[in-house]
Amino acid sequence: MRTIISLIRPAIVCFAVLTLLTGVLYPAFVTGVAQAAYPHQANGSIMKATLADGTVREIGSSLLAQPFTEPKYLIGRPAGPATNLSSVGDKQEEAVQQRIARWHELDPANKQDIPLDLVTVSGSGVDPHITPAAADYQVSRIARERGIGEDEVRRIIKQHTSERFLGFWGEPAVNVLQVNAALDGLSR
Repeated sequence: MRTIISLIRPAIVCFAVLTLLTGVLYPAFVTGVAQAAYPHQANGSIMKATLADGTVREIGSSLLAQPFTEPKYLIGRPAGPATNLSSVGDKQEEAVQQRIARWHELDPANKQDIPLDLVTVSGSGVDPHITPAAADYQVSRIARERGIGEDEVRRIIKQHTSERFLGFWGEPAVNVLQVNAALDGLSR
């Protein structure tokens, strides 16, 4: 009996020490550094808006996609869980065709090619950005629905488009929530 306890004791001590290090101290350290260095991002990058009556409310996170389906809004990538469907498989093709049909129903007058990111789910399923081409595809519909000029819609989209990091890394991206907040006249 004493030999079993002497064999198990080091494992229990090791488990307790590693749990304290990796389950308590390290997460506390990382959280503290994140809160000190990047408090807005560490707290979810929550966007707040001032309404016409002066009240302030949270409208969402600029890091997570929110569903916009009304024609007056810039609509982001399809929501849903990321899948590992083959890009040439029947199920993926069926899903893409359904999304294409939805875009044609939403704006029958638009005869442009639909950008790929509007008919495919992002890797995370919650990407808050679309390409500038996907935003441009929607300009005429948004302008028509809101009764404003296409140039005004393009100006708002450009204001909320991030360029390539250092001029060469990544791709330009349009934050859908920020554009829609600006279209609604909400201030940050």
